[in-house]
Amino acid sequence: MPTHGSMTKAGKVRKQTPKIPGKQRKNPPPRLRNRMKYLKRLEQPAQPIAGRRRR
Repeated sequence: MPTHGSMTKAGKVRKQTPKIPGKQRKNPPPRLRNRMKYLKRLEQPAQPIAGRRRR
């Protein structure tokens, strides 16, 4: 059965690629953002829906 390249070539391209530092996130990650939104909803008392009133 033929192989897909020799072990001497394994990881060659990845090792040659320069390391680029990651960017700083503008927003918190989704998991943390969703938790903050959840806690904010729980802490706020239920307010009536503001809409048009009939006269």
